[in-house]
Amino acid sequence: MILTDRLELVPMTLSIVEAVMTNRREDAERHVGASLPDTWPGRALVERAFSASLEAIRADPARRLWGDHVMIARTGPRRVLGSVVFHGAPGADGSVEVAYGVEEDSQRNGYATEGTRACVEWALAQTAVRLVRATTPSWHGPSRRVLEKCGFIRVGSRDSDSMLGELLEFERR
Repeated sequence: MILTDRLELVPMTLSIVEAVMTNRREDAERHVGASLPDTWPGRALVERAFSASLEAIRADPARRLWGDHVMIARTGPRRVLGSVVFHGAPGADGSVEVAYGVEEDSQRNGYATEGTRACVEWALAQTAVRLVRATTPSWHGPSRRVLEKCGFIRVGSRDSDSMLGELLEFERR
């Protein structure tokens, strides 16, 4: 577990992912130890966040869920605010890719920055990690600002294979 001033970052487990992806809300809340937002998460969001199907996550949870955390508020009602995920364990080159999300009602309060910064610092402290990468659509100003506040440097851009358009590429060492 990682603690920040306002967040408890609880490691993502296979039981949490299975409960969320199979629409077992009460089980998911029990496993994470906090209430889930009404609109978060769903199977599509989880598959997009982990870049993997439930079957792929089940086949190698240690690799697929490496460094992934659920953001829980430390004050007020115990509730899930979002998550920070790494799209898998470090590659042979020592790199990981981070992604993050905060449920709509909790956005614009600095939670994404606080949670992402803590998880990225944790990742960079691991001996197998030398570089953290991130991408965000060029039109997504709030996401770009999260990365900049977390010390990421823009290193390039590329076209997306989806409707997202241009993706900006960032790195932090």
